[in-house]
Amino acid sequence: MRATLRWAHSDLRTHRGEALFLVLATAGIVASLLLATALFGYATNPWQRVFTQARGAHVWLHTDRAADTGALAALDGVRSVAGPYPTASTTVAVRGTRASVELRGTAERPDVGRPLLTAGHWLDADDPDGVVLETRLARALLAQPGDTLTLPGTPRTLTVLGIADSPERRYRPGEQPGLVWAPPAAVPDPGGQVIGLRLTDPGETDYAVQRAVTVLGAGAIGQVSTWEQARAEAQGDNRLLGQVLGLFGLGALLAAGLAVHGAIGTRIRGHLRDISVLKAIGFTPGQVVRVFLLQHLAYALLGAVAAAATVQVLGSRVPGRLGDAVGVWQGLPGHTVALFVVPACAVLFIGATTGLAAWRAGRVPPVPLPRPAGAQGGGLSVAARRVLGLRMFRVPVGARGRGRGVRGSDGAGAPGAGASPGVRELEVRVPPALVLGWHKAFARRPRSFATVARLTLPLLLIVVAMSAWTTIDRFHSRPEQIGLPAALTVRADTDAGERGTRALLERDPQVAAAYPGVEVAALVPGQTATIALRGLGSRDDPYPYALAEGRRAHGPDEAVAGQGLLDLLEVEVGDWVRMTVGDRPQILHIVGRSIEPENAGRVISTSLDTLRENDPRLRPTLYQLRLAAGADPDEVAGRLAEAGHGRLDVHAVANPADGLSPLRAVVLGLIAVLALVGLIELLTAIGGTVRESERDLLALKAIGLSPRQITGITVTAAGCTALAAVLLAAALGLPLAHWLIDAQGASSGIGAGIAQVPSPALLVPVGAAAVLGAAALAAVPSARAARRRLADTLSAVA
Repeated sequence: MRATLRWAHSDLRTHRGEALFLVLATAGIVASLLLATALFGYATNPWQRVFTQARGAHVWLHTDRAADTGALAALDGVRSVAGPYPTASTTVAVRGTRASVELRGTAERPDVGRPLLTAGHWLDADDPDGVVLETRLARALLAQPGDTLTLPGTPRTLTVLGIADSPERRYRPGEQPGLVWAPPAAVPDPGGQVIGLRLTDPGETDYAVQRAVTVLGAGAIGQVSTWEQARAEAQGDNRLLGQVLGLFGLGALLAAGLAVHGAIGTRIRGHLRDISVLKAIGFTPGQVVRVFLLQHLAYALLGAVAAAATVQVLGSRVPGRLGDAVGVWQGLPGHTVALFVVPACAVLFIGATTGLAAWRAGRVPPVPLPRPAGAQGGGLSVAARRVLGLRMFRVPVGARGRGRGVRGSDGAGAPGAGASPGVRELEVRVPPALVLGWHKAFARRPRSFATVARLTLPLLLIVVAMSAWTTIDRFHSRPEQIGLPAALTVRADTDAGERGTRALLERDPQVAAAYPGVEVAALVPGQTATIALRGLGSRDDPYPYALAEGRRAHGPDEAVAGQGLLDLLEVEVGDWVRMTVGDRPQILHIVGRSIEPENAGRVISTSLDTLRENDPRLRPTLYQLRLAAGADPDEVAGRLAEAGHGRLDVHAVANPADGLSPLRAVVLGLIAVLALVGLIELLTAIGGTVRESERDLLALKAIGLSPRQITGITVTAAGCTALAAVLLAAALGLPLAHWLIDAQGASSGIGAGIAQVPSPALLVPVGAAAVLGAAALAAVPSARAARRRLADTLSAVA
């Protein structure tokens, strides 16, 4: 054991840089996997905790006032009900901030869908104007218990008594109204009612919705929301962040394992004499294997422990969503188990790849076998020998007379037999270092291909990470290409006229266009869910949807739909679909697929004229504003709100990329970890090339190559290896990144077509930096080896 430790200590002193890189790479990988675990827990558990404690309803049905909901409690599979509660849609404001809300009249605190108070207290019968706000709504309004809410256009005011968590769908400006619990007296003129159903089997949600619609009638249903929709919205971008971290963490772990495997294999080939000496003095094959295995397990364990300790101590202090996720995750029951299991699995994986390579060290014989006289990779090819023979390129030039570097085709001073009179041929010579370096890089094909493949993997993941970065930039820089042509959504009071409102909006100099529209909830065929039916623009002034398939909707009854709706209805572009709005059927022909970042893509869009053909009384309830280039949405929103004198509710359109801001820091961190793994593999390849060049050093000096030329051979070999890996990573990484991003878009309902791969202006400098960096890293050790003394070279060859 003492001899083993001494040999390991000596090897560590020789390869300090490689050991440091292995520790840092392992720490980065384990940290990525732990953060991914934290984000997954943060995305799922808080909502699940609220839903369980609140005894949340699995289905919420919004109906008209006349609907008889008493029969719903007797339906098969319904365990209990909440309500019905009278509801009214209105707008509240506090300190200049407005929000669309749903006032829900609640006499007592519900047993099903019970709000969980986080501040203040529940409704008080002695305070008829007291209300309780849902947490997300209160955060948007910056409201606290004791604040006074105004209802624009009316003299009424409401007092905030408390703030509560709810497992229902959360407030989203311009999309989903906020939830306000109020005494029934505060809802004097309800526009409808809502009832919640808690089911025996949550998996039968669609069937329960279908039965409820059958009992109440399709015309009585205004909107249906389910626990699955609420959970997906609550998880939001946290789950995507977790998937990105997990994917790249596993990819980096695989790359690190392969890098360690290659490093050990290269070191075994370079230390065959030392291993033979160890066996000659009494080391068994198992002891030799354990030397390498325990050494690299110690590196991996050190990195894993450092990562786990860093995440545990400093993770919750990271600003933003990552810090919040780690803080919540540390309070979950499975936190301690994950904190040990994830690093342990990473260490075991690295140990497994290490063991495969160390096993070869145990098979080294005690007496070194004589090396073959010929090169292991085979001799030079015919083309390489011709290049070294100085007959690569001959360029005919129209020059007379004899000069330096000008020869005849037969190598003599006179022209060859086949040459035209008075024509000479200029011979272009290729430096031998380029030819021999290229040969050294790719002569040993199995080993060379393995090196290129190990170096390609981290570079490929870097290309995918860069693609994720450029896709996020596309959401911010060109939102019109990903389904967000409008920057502002305006909702006007019901008494505001259509022409006057549109004229007021278009009067602003930075409003390029105002598209009137309406959005209603529609029951899908089978009556199992509701979707968003949207009519925007007119046939003369159509709304500029971002299309990924098909064409725009021009004719009567034509529409475009999001990927989420196509998946929900199991239809394709070109099909006809039937839906129900109240008691009116609406039949539309889907002629295109639009990129829809709202409502999980469950949106079907047509023109306002098409919807008016089915219901002539339909009036616009919202306006989508497309702003001039360079306009500030906040400034325009402020001017419009002031010009509307309290009659306009103006909100900025939510951009899905706003919630992905932490992903930029994540991508940078992952690129750094992957670059570290690639650096380890590159140093391993360079070290192996330098060691294997020692036997050729005497021959290269004997044929007259200078130390600079010998150094150029190794530098060229490293550059060619890096160039091959860069080209392969770009060829494989760009299609892979496009497919992964579009697959994520399709699964989220937004739809394929959002991917944006890096431009050549970004890829070329990155690839050039990798190749030049490889050449620079190879320059120092190769120059040192080329200037070794003759005695040292003879001892290495012996």
